[in-house]
Amino acid sequence: MKKNKYLVFFISIALTLTLHSTTWSQTVADSVNGPVSLKQCVEFALRNQPAVRQASIDEQINEKDIRIGLSAWLPQITGSGIYNYYFKGTPQAGASGANFPASSGIRNLSTLGLQASQVIYNNDVLLAAKTAKYSRQYYKQNTLSSQINVVSDVSKAFFDVLLSQKQLNITNEDITRLQRSLKDAYNRYQAGVSDKTDYKQATISLNNSLATRKQTEEAIKSKTAYLKQIMGISASKDLSLAYDSTRYEQAAVIDTNQQLDVNNRIEYRLLQTSKVLQNVNVNYYRYGFLPSLSAVGSYNRAYFSHDFSDLYNQAYPTGYAGLTLSLPIFQGTKRLQNLSKAKLQVERTDLDLENSKNTINTEYVQALASYKSNYTSYQLIRQNVDLAKDVYKVVSLQYREGVKTYLDVIVSQSDLRTAELNYYNALFQLLSSKIDLQKALGTLGVDTNQ
Repeated sequence: MKKNKYLVFFISIALTLTLHSTTWSQTVADSVNGPVSLKQCVEFALRNQPAVRQASIDEQINEKDIRIGLSAWLPQITGSGIYNYYFKGTPQAGASGANFPASSGIRNLSTLGLQASQVIYNNDVLLAAKTAKYSRQYYKQNTLSSQINVVSDVSKAFFDVLLSQKQLNITNEDITRLQRSLKDAYNRYQAGVSDKTDYKQATISLNNSLATRKQTEEAIKSKTAYLKQIMGISASKDLSLAYDSTRYEQAAVIDTNQQLDVNNRIEYRLLQTSKVLQNVNVNYYRYGFLPSLSAVGSYNRAYFSHDFSDLYNQAYPTGYAGLTLSLPIFQGTKRLQNLSKAKLQVERTDLDLENSKNTINTEYVQALASYKSNYTSYQLIRQNVDLAKDVYKVVSLQYREGVKTYLDVIVSQSDLRTAELNYYNALFQLLSSKIDLQKALGTLGVDTNQ
């Protein structure tokens, strides 16, 4: 008894530790604590995004369907049992014979038996065997398609949130400069050096920036909520993003001399696999006139008795083995109609493939044009930030010395703010257009290596 108690005690401890370790590993795997990079966001989304998880479940369901179809190749065994009580009349005379008792006076009849069958050739199970490989391939490609869409959507949403955050930082810096300018203008007004126009203009500019900051803060909340949604994160959890300007500047460059190959696009490969499955379906209906052949066997034990208590005292066994051939002779042209329908479906898929090629080419041309345009804008706008900073410093000093008017200060501040906003907007537009170009080329994988 003591040994059993110790055994139960140790088993319970082992189960507890196992459950805790499993829970801890799942928590760690799905945690998004601290500032997260684009790669971490994508990895989390690939584990938790409902669309990806649904595609994975569809893949598992398809595997079960394949096994259900292939199970018909295995022997099929069924058992049966019958009991009849004849309150009027007796079992048919055919039940009596050399091995059976005369049916006269028999009131209870029971049979127990086993029946077995083995498919030798059948068009349905042959179809299941032929489509298994391509069906698995189709659903794996479907899962990959969902993953690629998640990578694209999460990356763009990530850049969109970062852009708004940088816009907020720029607005905060602009507010700091405006507050300093407002203080200078107010002091000059109090000293009688300038009139109250400069002071009021500074107040107007500051109020405009404060309103812009509030709009940007609310936009960040909205965009972060969307990013959480497509990542599969609960709305109640906080999400903080990590930003590395140097790394993203380097990651924004892509070779624009790559040649388009439609076979790299997962959408096109899905259509190709679908066509293969439809061709298998055509062959299924084409050879539907062939017979089905199965091996069959049966073993039964019959019991007869006038009294129920004596029913199972003696058994009368029978058994047989043989072949069953089923030949479809005429089905009202059903097979021919299905064959014509299957051929039309293949023809329609050919048109889908042709249209897909044209669509993919258009997407590639548009994505390439957008990337080149954004890259040129980014290169030019990046120079404007340094120039605007130098102009603002000089104009601010000249204003304090009375050389420049306050209007010049406002203009230089506005130019600096616009240059900084345009820079980050150009950078993140370039990164987003790179994602579109990679997706159009079919080179956007589920591992971004960001």
